Amino acid sequence: MLDPVALQLGPFTIYWYGIIITFAFILGTLLAYYHTTKTDIDPEHILNLLILIIPASIIGARLFQVFSLWDDYKANPIEILATWHGGLAIHGGLIGGFLVGYYYVRKYRLDFWRLADIFAPSIILGQAIGRWGNFINQEAYGSAVTSSYISHFPDFIQRQMLIGGQYYHPAFLYESVWNLLVFIILIISLRRQHLKGQIMLLYLVLYSVGRFFIESIRLDSLMWGPFRSAQFLSVMIIITCAVIYLRRLKKGNIP
Repeated sequence: MLDPVALQLGPFTIYWYGIIITFAFILGTLLAYYHTTKTDIDPEHILNLLILIIPASIIGARLFQVFSLWDDYKANPIEILATWHGGLAIHGGLIGGFLVGYYYVRKYRLDFWRLADIFAPSIILGQAIGRWGNFINQEAYGSAVTSSYISHFPDFIQRQMLIGGQYYHPAFLYESVWNLLVFIILIISLRRQHLKGQIMLLYLVLYSVGRFFIESIRLDSLMWGPFRSAQFLSVMIIITCAVIYLRRLKKGNIP
């Protein structure tokens, strides 16, 4: 197993998980800033938005995790703050980021859908990178697999997916690769965009499709009664995005 601690500075411990998440945020910020320079939107709004969105996303992701696993956290409340141990639910992060982003957009009377289209590629790229934090922490893995199946993967992945003497699906890798493919699709689609909001809606649909299927093999899914929360939300997101797209297409919201 890889050591989740990257650096120890006296009483301060720096974890790989935190480094990877930070790198994902920085790269996403640079990408969004670059795309904004190609529009008439002041790029400073990107930096101002991210000052709000980044902490809101982390808080939202953590609250979603804690809410879904409250029986585990209530016995040890201090663990709620230990985000470096993992446990950030992307759907909670999206909700947190959306709420503060929408507040900022309304306050400064900006075009919500244009900004959403700018942020979409950055979000999915950040998710692709962030899954490697799960790899370090041995999280987000799937059901058991045979040694012959896992042998198709690089040695470092094989070693990390050997848990308790059993190999498991590197589900984190499946999602990271899927997210990277979605990122490429969004970048290509930016050049062929015919509807404001199209890129964000495409991101939400494609990510949700991949997440729905990958979630089916994960062993650490957050559950809402008999349902896997990620699958339930994925279906709701796909339906909602389809309705929004058809309504916007009917209204002719052409950029």
